[in-house]
Amino acid sequence: MEILVHEKNNNRIAEIQTEKVIIKKTEDFLDLLSDVPSKKFILKKENIDGSFFDLKTGLAGEILQKASTYRIYLGIAGDFENIESSSLRSFIAESNRTGQIVFMQTVHEILEIFGGQDKRV
Repeated sequence: MEILVHEKNNNRIAEIQTEKVIIKKTEDFLDLLSDVPSKKFILKKENIDGSFFDLKTGLAGEILQKASTYRIYLGIAGDFENIESSSLRSFIAESNRTGQIVFMQTVHEILEIFGGQDKRV
């Protein structure tokens, strides 16, 4: 796994670069936290198991809770335009409003959000 660190407005944002799924369960997310040199990081949608996007599994809620507890900012880059599940669309919209876990189409959009925050995390 390669980690690219972006510096934007005194914010350090780590971008995880890998072709494989690295989050299949909550423990994988916690393991990732120990490897990432920032409390703000970006994953691609493809790096997260599909069960995350099925809210019935509880994985998204568990990861959101861990992110909140550890004050982690997680950006997930990917195509979220054609989601059929209204509950998942609502979850994404609410997450984007809070700004701690954001779902955007591109890494650049996430960098703008996390880099625009005024204090270094």
